[in-house]
Amino acid sequence: MTDSNEHDVRVDSTNSAPTMQDALLALQRYWTERGCLVTQPFNTEVGAGTANPATMLRVLGPEPWRVGYVEPSVRPDDSRYGENPNRLQTHTQFQVILKPDPGNPQELYLGSLEALGVDIRAHDIRFVEDNWASPALGSWGLGWEVWLDGLEITQFTYFQQAGGLVLDPVSVEITYGLERILMALQGVAHFKDIAYADGISYGEIFGQAEYEMSRYYLDDADVEATKRMFDEHAAEAGRLLDVRLPVPAYVQVLKCSHAFNVLDARGAISTTERAKSFGQMRTLTRRAAQLWAERRQELEHPLGVVAPLAPASVPAPLPEVDAPATLLFEIGVEEMPHSDVTATATWVREVLAGKLAATRLGHGEISGYATPRRIIALVRDVQPAEPDAERTVRGPRVTAAYDADGNPTKAAQGFARGQGVDPADLVRVDVDGVEHVAVVRTDVGRGAMTVLSDVLAQVVTELRAEKNMRWRDPGLSFSRPVRYLLAMLGEAELPVAVSSLRSGTTTRVHRTAAEPEVRVPSAEGYLEFLAGHGIVADAGQRRERIVADAAELAATVGGTVDTTAEAALVDEVTNLVEEPNTILGSFDERYLDLPEQILTTVMRKHQRYLPVRGENGLLPHFVAVANGDCDRDLVRAGNEAVLRARYEDAAFFWRADLKIAPEQHRLGLVKLTFEERLGSMADRADRIASVAGTLAELAGLSTEDRATVGRAGALTKFDLASHMVVELSSLAGTMAREYAARAGETPEVAQALAEMEQPRSASDTPPESAAGAVLALADRFDLLAGLFAIGATPTGSSDPFGLRRAAGGVVTILRATPAVAAITLTEGLAAAAARITAHGVELKEDALADAREFTIRRYEQQLLDAGHEHNLVQAVLPLADTPATADTTLAELEKRIGDEDFAALTAVLQRARRIVPTGTSARYDAGDLVEPVELALHEVVTAVATRLADRPRDLADFTTLAAPLVTPVNDFFDGVMVMAEDERLRAARLGLLATITALAEGVVDWKAL
Repeated sequence: MTDSNEHDVRVDSTNSAPTMQDALLALQRYWTERGCLVTQPFNTEVGAGTANPATMLRVLGPEPWRVGYVEPSVRPDDSRYGENPNRLQTHTQFQVILKPDPGNPQELYLGSLEALGVDIRAHDIRFVEDNWASPALGSWGLGWEVWLDGLEITQFTYFQQAGGLVLDPVSVEITYGLERILMALQGVAHFKDIAYADGISYGEIFGQAEYEMSRYYLDDADVEATKRMFDEHAAEAGRLLDVRLPVPAYVQVLKCSHAFNVLDARGAISTTERAKSFGQMRTLTRRAAQLWAERRQELEHPLGVVAPLAPASVPAPLPEVDAPATLLFEIGVEEMPHSDVTATATWVREVLAGKLAATRLGHGEISGYATPRRIIALVRDVQPAEPDAERTVRGPRVTAAYDADGNPTKAAQGFARGQGVDPADLVRVDVDGVEHVAVVRTDVGRGAMTVLSDVLAQVVTELRAEKNMRWRDPGLSFSRPVRYLLAMLGEAELPVAVSSLRSGTTTRVHRTAAEPEVRVPSAEGYLEFLAGHGIVADAGQRRERIVADAAELAATVGGTVDTTAEAALVDEVTNLVEEPNTILGSFDERYLDLPEQILTTVMRKHQRYLPVRGENGLLPHFVAVANGDCDRDLVRAGNEAVLRARYEDAAFFWRADLKIAPEQHRLGLVKLTFEERLGSMADRADRIASVAGTLAELAGLSTEDRATVGRAGALTKFDLASHMVVELSSLAGTMAREYAARAGETPEVAQALAEMEQPRSASDTPPESAAGAVLALADRFDLLAGLFAIGATPTGSSDPFGLRRAAGGVVTILRATPAVAAITLTEGLAAAAARITAHGVELKEDALADAREFTIRRYEQQLLDAGHEHNLVQAVLPLADTPATADTTLAELEKRIGDEDFAALTAVLQRARRIVPTGTSARYDAGDLVEPVELALHEVVTAVATRLADRPRDLADFTTLAAPLVTPVNDFFDGVMVMAEDERLRAARLGLLATITALAEGVVDWKAL
């Protein structure tokens, strides 16, 4: 598996690369030949082809619409003065809208790549989950980014909603990034070097404009004048909507949007202005969309109305089989998100098992498999038919069914008539000792085909994922479109009809295969059949192949791939391919000068590459996983070029960020929204710094650690305003450490700034330093107190601010860091709440109590996940305000739980607790006690109370010091009646017992034991 790593040019060997002009003409010609109109770019700035009215308005309503057009897309925030090889303030998109979904949009798209001269069999072309949403415009869709050898070249989306309106029919949007495609095909490393036409480069045409427009957007745009433009366009849009002119109104919204983007690039948008502007644009867009839909209806939909698809059907009666056979059922889909692949295979297997169990059809083992494009269920030894079954239908009691002469009464006659039998055919059955008349029926078993056809249709109809979408098929909803069904029982076709889909005996293999659709001869050996067509259906086998091949490739350059540490990435890559094809790539060693976490984050997050490491750290190599057969040299070179461009971006951000002091970055947080009511990220950072100071005092940190907390607090979250973290948010904290260290901050401050982001997940490590732990706690306490204060709490699976992770982080830090273990949840939340209140936010009633309880529940879950017994966990939860104390108590409890003396002490405490009424005071007059056993108990209680006085409620100490109570308490209960008739005596005895239970308060929750 040795691979050559030298390959500088990406142009297909069999084709000369097209110029950009050639590419634009080829796309126009290709889509025109497939029924699309070709319109022209819109005449005002738009951030993407999606915003053009030819998309945003035309996807609304029931009219069909097919269009293709070039769209210069203007994004002021991407201005780089023409210096960055991949970022432009104006880039070129080619936009295609297919309404309705034609049923084969991916195949049509691949044909368009061939029209551009792309050899789709040589390249690795992948559809990788990437969903689109614009909350400000009330629009969203699900789909993919399309990769060409690791390079994102197209956004492919099934629109679900636009302008706040649900779309029916659904439109397919295909958005090509022309500069990226042409850089790849021409093998150039900078957009300026693209051959735009014969003899003239992209830079020669657009280079000057790119520089000057970047100057305008970043440095010279008049902020006040642009703000006035925004307001004027917004006002004009509203006026035009009032006079029912949706198109010009929407044009004014686009002008608002561009003005906003200019202000954003100039750094002139505050938190309040951002929220207000988004709200204005969202409202105006929705009004324009609604008015457009109304106007088209008034015009009686001039382009016609999309007809619904005809429902599929199965023949009646269904064929029968005469011997046991294997059931094969495959649901063919467009590429699922990687997280849905394994989960859906499991779901289908379990649901199918449940539905078959509700029938009488005998069968053997059920197994499930999945790749990104198929979900497979195999059921062994399916019997030819259900067995017949006798069914007894119970009627009235015998006493009511016959008169004194034994003749059927009206009740018996009516029952018999309802069952279609003669009263003479009624039989008698005993039900719980009472005789009833009954009818015994034979339910004839259904044939296997009949049972399975119905069951499998139900499975497809009920198919769901975490995020679901619609396409043209009206009866189905899933994470991606279901395109075909394969159903066979042995060698026989099993007819299944679901909505507009009808099953067959063919499957779809790789789209680039000579025959993309092939007939399946039999359900037997289906996995081997697929393997023969280059598809590994078993995810476990795909994973094993990736791990083994990656190790072999890495070894050729003296390195290794840590597939254990990279397990999550390996799992993801496993479910992005149907046939793994590992390829070793390399990059220039000069990029190793960048911090390692930048390099590996780019590999994992953007490219899904596996890093290769040697004895002394990262090597200039990576392992990419392609899908199926391809030209390995071509694909390697492509992936290397993509990574080189990513690293150039990272190096650009790195250099730009280092020019700005951390304090200056910190000032930039004012432009970043946190939450409208809780202010900007600058406001949040100020609160964190203040809370950290309070927590440092509560923890009793040293003078040096407090100084570190103070300085790190002054810089808190500064890296969120850096170019690097804006681009790669997972590097927050990491970049704070790197930039702070290079700015001359102490190692302790740099470490604390990094550690305040830890733990990032349940499996991450907590901070090691006391200062880092204090800052991390302050961060999370602010998040919890602030969001609970405004009622933004998690609901179901929705937790947009990561409050569950924040609460879990608080617990983890307090459990793992002795230096801060004394800080209680109550103190931390109160400190954060004080700053929230000072910000002007009114605390909702019980907000802090709810936040505290929420955090304790995360602690409880951590303990249960670690395997601790439920009753012991419940026993220590009252101590969870200080999780480290609860941990210590739990460990002591687990040591003592089998001890007889401890069990005896627990028993007498429980006995006392059960008899004492709620609210009984732990006070009594010893002079009212008369019996020797109670006087003896009083003496022991007094002695134990003296020994426990002023001591912390520690389980080990309490158990030792309270042990003398056991015998006298038992003697007391054996020797006296607690609820004596004499009121004073009864009160004294109850007070004595209440005193005992009070001594045990705060040690553990004894009743849980």
